[in-house]
Amino acid sequence: MEKLITEDVASQIAEIFEELVSEVRIIFFTKAQACEYCDEIDQLIGEVAELSDLISLEVFDIDENQELAGKYNVQHAPTLVMLAQDGEELTDYGVRLLGAPAGHEFTTLIHDILYISKRSTDLNGETREYLHNLTEPLLLQVFVTPTCPYCPQAVLLAHQMAMESELVQAEMVEATEFSDLAARHMVSGVPQTTVNNGLARVVGAVPAPALIEQIEKALAGK
Repeated sequence: MEKLITEDVASQIAEIFEELVSEVRIIFFTKAQACEYCDEIDQLIGEVAELSDLISLEVFDIDENQELAGKYNVQHAPTLVMLAQDGEELTDYGVRLLGAPAGHEFTTLIHDILYISKRSTDLNGETREYLHNLTEPLLLQVFVTPTCPYCPQAVLLAHQMAMESELVQAEMVEATEFSDLAARHMVSGVPQTTVNNGLARVVGAVPAPALIEQIEKALAGK
């Protein structure tokens, strides 16, 4: 089988992965039927995992493992769940990728692995304090396309927010693969970050304060 990641790119990623500190477990929920990109994603993530001993991959069919999918609040396939692993203990930071991490979103996958391995984010103290003080659940869904150069910035902001609060789940959603979700949330441009199933939304790669403003709007309108 021909590799999806070229030798040059694999070498670059392996060098980046020298910064990894702790183990990362990736759980891939696939689907036997009506999943156009599942095999490709499985191969891609497998090739990434081979580039570091600190990365492991497990693959489950969502229909055959509904209890496990429910544990991680996964409702769609293909979905990647990114976990921190310490021995037998797994920590779920609420970081999800729905659809193929292709094109520009491949960099999102690599950055996610780095953040989770280091168990830390780049968010400033004020943003972290806000997230630590949340008292209600928060769902951030960032709709993207592989050709969008600004989308990784929006996804990584949401993913870092999830890492800072147990109440936050943040999903990258590939809009063309999940066109029904995109239509439901009236996605007309990407990146679009939808807060709590449409109570608020922001279009574009905005800084943390602008996203927090929409989060406040969503929580106020609950």
